[in-house]
Amino acid sequence: MMKKKSIPASKPSLMLFLCQIVSALDVPLDSKLLEELSQPPTITQQSPKDYIVDPRENIVIQCEAKGKPPPSFSWTRNGTHFDIDKDAQVTMKPNSGTLVINIMNGGKAEAYEGVYQCTARNERGAAISNNIVIRPSRSPLWTKEKLEPNHVREGDSLVLHCRPPVGLPPPIIFWMDNAFQRLPQSERVSQGLNGDLYFSNVQPEDTREDYICYARFNHTQTIQQKQPISVKVVSMDSLNDTIAANLSDTDIYGAKPVTERQPVLLTPTGSTSTKVELRGNVLLLECIAAGLPTPVIRWTKEGGELPANRTFFENFKKTLKIIDVSEADSGNYKCTARNVLGSVHHVISVTVKAAPYWITAPRNLVLSPGEDGTLICRANGNPKPSISWLANGVPIAIAPEDPSRKVDGDTIIFSHVQERSSAVYQCNASNEYGYLLANAFVNVLAEPPRILTPANKLYQVIADSPALLDCAYFGSPKPEIEWFKGAKGSILRGNEYIFHDNGTLEIPVAQKDSTGTYTCVARNELGKIQNEVHLEIKDPTMIIKQPEYTVVQRYSQVSFECIIKHDSTLLPTVVWLKDNDELPDDERFLVGKDNLTIMNVTDKDDGTYTCVVNTTLDSVSASAVLTVVARPNPPFDLELTGQLERSIDLSWTPGDENNSPITNFVIEYEDGLHEPGVWHYQTEVPGTQTTVQLKLSPYVNYSFRVIAVNKIGRSQPSEPSQQYLTKSANPDENPANVQGIGSEPDNLVITWESLTGFQSNGPGLQYKVSWRQKDVDDEWTSVIVANVSKYIVSGTPTFVPYEIKVQALNDLGYAPEPSEVIGHSGEDLPMVAPGNVQVHVINSTLAKVHWDPVPLKTVRGHLQGYKVYYWKVQSLSRRSRRHVEKKILTFRGNKTFGMLPGLEPYSSYKLNVRVVNGKGEGPASPDKVFKTPEGVPSSPSFLKITNPTLDSLTLEWGSPTHPNGVLTSYILKFQPINNTHELGPLVEIRIPANESTLILKNLNYSTRYKFYFNAQTSVGSGSQITEEAVTIMDEAGILHPAVGAGKGYSEILFATSPVMHTVGPTFYKVQPLYPRIRNVTTAAAETYANISWEYEGPDHANFYVEYGVAGSKEDWKKEIVNGSRSFFVLKGLTPGTAYKVRVGAEGLSGFRSSEDVFETGPAMASRQVDIATQGWFIGLMCAVALLILILLIVCFIRRNKGGKYPVKEKEDAHADPEIQPMKEDDGTFGEYSDAEDHKPLKKGSRTPSDRTVKKEDSDDSLVDYGEGVNGQFNEDGSFIGQYSGKKEKEPAEGNESSEAPSPVNAMNSFV
Repeated sequence: MMKKKSIPASKPSLMLFLCQIVSALDVPLDSKLLEELSQPPTITQQSPKDYIVDPRENIVIQCEAKGKPPPSFSWTRNGTHFDIDKDAQVTMKPNSGTLVINIMNGGKAEAYEGVYQCTARNERGAAISNNIVIRPSRSPLWTKEKLEPNHVREGDSLVLHCRPPVGLPPPIIFWMDNAFQRLPQSERVSQGLNGDLYFSNVQPEDTREDYICYARFNHTQTIQQKQPISVKVVSMDSLNDTIAANLSDTDIYGAKPVTERQPVLLTPTGSTSTKVELRGNVLLLECIAAGLPTPVIRWTKEGGELPANRTFFENFKKTLKIIDVSEADSGNYKCTARNVLGSVHHVISVTVKAAPYWITAPRNLVLSPGEDGTLICRANGNPKPSISWLANGVPIAIAPEDPSRKVDGDTIIFSHVQERSSAVYQCNASNEYGYLLANAFVNVLAEPPRILTPANKLYQVIADSPALLDCAYFGSPKPEIEWFKGAKGSILRGNEYIFHDNGTLEIPVAQKDSTGTYTCVARNELGKIQNEVHLEIKDPTMIIKQPEYTVVQRYSQVSFECIIKHDSTLLPTVVWLKDNDELPDDERFLVGKDNLTIMNVTDKDDGTYTCVVNTTLDSVSASAVLTVVARPNPPFDLELTGQLERSIDLSWTPGDENNSPITNFVIEYEDGLHEPGVWHYQTEVPGTQTTVQLKLSPYVNYSFRVIAVNKIGRSQPSEPSQQYLTKSANPDENPANVQGIGSEPDNLVITWESLTGFQSNGPGLQYKVSWRQKDVDDEWTSVIVANVSKYIVSGTPTFVPYEIKVQALNDLGYAPEPSEVIGHSGEDLPMVAPGNVQVHVINSTLAKVHWDPVPLKTVRGHLQGYKVYYWKVQSLSRRSRRHVEKKILTFRGNKTFGMLPGLEPYSSYKLNVRVVNGKGEGPASPDKVFKTPEGVPSSPSFLKITNPTLDSLTLEWGSPTHPNGVLTSYILKFQPINNTHELGPLVEIRIPANESTLILKNLNYSTRYKFYFNAQTSVGSGSQITEEAVTIMDEAGILHPAVGAGKGYSEILFATSPVMHTVGPTFYKVQPLYPRIRNVTTAAAETYANISWEYEGPDHANFYVEYGVAGSKEDWKKEIVNGSRSFFVLKGLTPGTAYKVRVGAEGLSGFRSSEDVFETGPAMASRQVDIATQGWFIGLMCAVALLILILLIVCFIRRNKGGKYPVKEKEDAHADPEIQPMKEDDGTFGEYSDAEDHKPLKKGSRTPSDRTVKKEDSDDSLVDYGEGVNGQFNEDGSFIGQYSGKKEKEPAEGNESSEAPSPVNAMNSFV
């Protein structure tokens, strides 16, 4: 069993002291226990040993004591009993020993002077007080004396004596004048410890008649004053004047002037003195010296140092003060007075004596019968004090005998005490400087155990912390303590517990299972007692989300989190601190449940923020540092040094960086002469640099400013520096961007960029413009112009090269010689057209044009390129005309060929070519006619499926908008679609080109079909369009779509159209409900829709269908379904309208499908059939008419020779270098634009399987070939023009279809 004792045990097993209690039991004693226990008297309050009283007031001599039973009091005066009953002026306070002597009612204080001692007594002993010496205070008057005036020569020393009357206690001395103003004191004039006023040397200003010494007696609160003392200082000048007036020059030369004197001590006198002081008092040593100049005092201790922290100098270092002196401060103290003429010293031998002081004062003993104990009384002093004992106020030698007591010097030994051994013992330690008196009682008690801890006290402790369960007890003899846990628990033992001597049980690491009731049992030979306490273990409080270190910008917002976890039975309080102090009283600080938010953060918010969580049992905290950063403060103290003509040194002082290091400084300048108020960038330097040498330009009035930069941003600019005007100089540079371009055929316009005022370097800026014709031996022609940027030379030949130069000059001279540039006089329109224009048709949509270049001399300007104008004359298939759309392709540089893209197949075209220079276009070449061969047609303009029956469908279609040749036939393919969306066998039908309708028979009833339809020319098949349709189920015209053809929401949004179609819905997995209607499917036609569904639920349900226009707020329309069928046809619908639909079942509490939305869309993706592998294609080629066959053979040969020529594929494969865009040596065309239609080409139609060219694919975007009307020169000088359109009226072509294609068909063509 671990045991820890608060106080080591001695021979007695139980020691208890009250007031000053020594006890083997470290227990808190409560007031109830004190009231019940017997106790000898103890003096608790008494008057001081030396008691000086005010003779005008009543005398109160204090004596208070306590004990059980309460003590009685008696007094002695001057060693004999003082019978207070016989003196009417003396009374004793009730229940007290305090005496009150009535002086104010006729008594005299002097009659009660003497030595008083109080005795407090009860049945267990008697305690006595100190000897209290009563003395009335005295404040006698000053003795009358006649004071003669003091006449002193200037420079002499002087002492004004105070000699106050002797009072009790001694008075406080100070010097004042008649106006009650303290006299000024200094190193020269000061007051000594005895009250005298010392002058080290007198000066004329010391002359006065009211030096008055005052004595203040504090006890009587009176002030006595001495007669005024007169001092007259005689100056040497006045003394010489007096002597000169009374004596002849032969008698004396006059008094000597004021002479300097070495120091002489005024006090103390002699070279040595002695001083005795008592231990603990204040030691005061004084040295005051006379001399001129005024001496300076210095203090030392021989053989040692002045004690640190206890030494002070007063009265201008004339007084040495050492507080709380001890024997170690004894020794020789030397004061030295020194001035420029010498020094004097005095040694004071200090002896520290000591009145008695305690080493071990006797302390009260509480013993049990039969126990042993000791009283020890040890004191020290100088000389060593003597020790004497008293018992109950009587010297122990004559006190009643006690066999258990033995006196051994400063110790009394008690053995086997009994209750009659109780007494109060006094120890007296005395020497010549005083005495000490201490009372200590021996109290012998026999008491059964008592437990002072309240019963059923509840202790709450945090888990893993120590638990201390109190069992404060008392008993005599000392009880034994045992602890139990639970109602029937065994005695607690083991290393997990610590048992303290004061009865406390300690559980070093309390756990949850430590919770419970604990019983403390105290027993001795007189009895036993027990007490129960309860222990609860709580979960610790934790901060699970601590505040984190944060860096924020000024004026932003920051938040610190402090999320806690705590025991549910404890109520935590959260307090936020800043720098371990309360948060500022500022509305910007918002304290939330688990966070602290600071709004509009400022610099003063920098610091450490601590979240402190307190409960009644524990406290935890977490801290985080907030650093506020901001843009730096602007630099200041800008200074210019080292001024030279072309450089200057700038230095500055950085401003506060605001917690973000300065990375660099930006220096800006202002030219106050040319651009006042405008600041320009000069340079920048690293953030560690605060000086820079700046390069300067002539004729500039500089001001500089500095901007500091850190990661947060740029500071405000500094205040501008002082201005610095540089001297003027010749210009350093000439104008830039000098050009010579004629605006008319007979002039040359010379332009340049003017110099700025900053670049002018001086006043009077002008320009010298010079020119001469190139390659002609001519002299330079020059002219000086003002500060402008253009000069026009007139009367020049057309488009002739000139050498040009422009030189700057000012009042101080010219800039360096400028470089020459080549310019040209004005251009004129080209004179001739390109010749030998040839066209080579590559395929049905692409042709190549060639021409011969024009002679350069006829261009009469910069050759920019050639423009090709071309336009469609007519379509060969329809013999019709339309508005002429002239298109333009521009080819940069000296090109002689180019590609014409985007031609229409089977058409007649014309073109011409023109040369282009900077002035414009030359004459056009003669028109050249060429024709394009046939191509594949576009898709049929529409496909409609109508009149569905049980086994037939009617198809109607429109011819292709662009036949691109002579149509030979139509190809129709179709196949069924089953309920799993799989495609059936494909059937193909060839239809003559002159047909526009077809009735398909022998189809399956109630079956969905997918149709593929396209047209053909001799070149091949065009793009196809697709549609879907469903045959009806019976004669009633019911359309029953295949199960699974569409699954989706029970309420479906569908759209009717001129053509029947179905869109596959989205599938969802849902939790089955019973009963329910699901998989609602719709198949819509022009004016009706077939609705089908699946039903799960009781048999013989009667269904109904509700529908309405989608998005409309109109009431639902309701149709009853005959029987229990799971399909229904809605009729009378409006084509092209979206509807919503839902299905319900009657008789099931109004059950119906949920209102979901389904929107029909494009038809399901279908399989493409590669018609190039079909045998009928080859047979068809052999069956065409003989007249057409010749043309087809020619086309076939050209196709096999050049390949099937889809332009886009050729470009992608880079097979023909002639058609690569914008290469220098190919015939590539420039940028294309159509003046009539800038819409992008279609992207929806797919390339047919036979790889023939469709219009959508062959009509390549001309963006790949040109650059626009305002074509620009490349770096190599080549020119890219624009393919633009121009409209000219042509007769309308015949056989053009005017029917617009169906939007549904257009959608379905994008497959």
